[in-house]
Amino acid sequence: MLALQLARPCAAALAAAALLAGGPAAAQTAPPYPELLRRAEAAISPRLAVAEAEVRAAQGRALQADVRPNPTIGLEIENFAGSAPFDALRGSETTLSTSQTLEIFGQRGARTSAAQAEVGAARARAASARISLAHDLASAYAEAEARQQRLAAAEEALTIAQADARVTRTLVDAGREPAIRAVQANAAVSAAEAELEGVRAHLAEALSRLAALSGSPEAITAVTPGLLNQVAAPSGGAFDGAQTPAVLQARAEREAAARRVRVEQLRGRPDPTVSLGVRRLQMEEATALVAGVSAPLPLFDRNRGATQAARAELQAADARLRQAELEAETEARSATARLSASERRLTAALTGEAAAAEALRAARIGYEAGRFPLTDVLNARRGLTEAREQTIASRLARAQAQAALARLQGRIPFGADQ
Repeated sequence: MLALQLARPCAAALAAAALLAGGPAAAQTAPPYPELLRRAEAAISPRLAVAEAEVRAAQGRALQADVRPNPTIGLEIENFAGSAPFDALRGSETTLSTSQTLEIFGQRGARTSAAQAEVGAARARAASARISLAHDLASAYAEAEARQQRLAAAEEALTIAQADARVTRTLVDAGREPAIRAVQANAAVSAAEAELEGVRAHLAEALSRLAALSGSPEAITAVTPGLLNQVAAPSGGAFDGAQTPAVLQARAEREAAARRVRVEQLRGRPDPTVSLGVRRLQMEEATALVAGVSAPLPLFDRNRGATQAARAELQAADARLRQAELEAETEARSATARLSASERRLTAALTGEAAAAEALRAARIGYEAGRFPLTDVLNARRGLTEAREQTIASRLARAQAQAALARLQGRIPFGADQ
């Protein structure tokens, strides 16, 4: 019985798998986080698929932006019908010509430059999406592992409560305790059973979310323990807020917005069209060359509205860049503080859990010997449950703080990018 009370929730993964894999469609235990992330990337999760499609779309627009305007070919027949002397084809004039619009003000170069900037912005968004996926997957994995540990702790608490209830019934039958003690012990067992069912439901929810994030075609019934015990390696330098994925994305989008302003400015300038052709004069039986040039007359449309809109978009992009820089610095300080606080909290929680386990051991020995009342055992058991919850919560907070700091630094957390 003492072995039961001192059992630790080290078999959390096996317990969760046994509880959740009981159906005929039992699925799988998730591999360690780095492997699960690689599988998610290989399977092209929806958010990565969107980002990669946007990159391909931007590359297609860049390819199209570099194309020159198509030439125009025309055939024109004049004077082929009418009154004399144009009542027959003998007086017709036939002109075959080709014309070409010339972008002499640098429109093509500006258009191509803006499209290439859009490709850079799309790539920055794709890189940010990968970092975001890694962060969210790490957070979900840590949450599932924490709930898995809570499940093992709840199972152990139920086992201890059942053992205490058996001892209580023995003492009541022997006349050493009043009958109310058996009622109290049975109530404690019922409460432990209810807590276990709630933890099971929460674990199933966390595993479902993890499966959805990873793009797993099968349900996940358990995770591989170990992520909550990892201590992040030093990042290798001071935090650089200018290199966070959010800032890099905002900077790339700002550059694209700036180049779009130049494109709209040049669109307001008229593009001349030159033409060259051959004219056949049927009546004179002669051939002549014809040439011409034309250009739009910018009286009404000078593209001022589009230029004004592009400038406003640039101002918005500048504001988003400044906001991203400020938020990166703030979030980095917050994540660093949370990580330090979670380390101190975990140290204190481990000490408190060891003390609570010893208190429960002493209370149960004293109760079996008749020196302590049942309430002391119940209180000690409740104290151990709360202490273990604090330990699990501290480990989860540390893992989530590590993941958040890695996201801000543009890294994949827990060495998964190595």
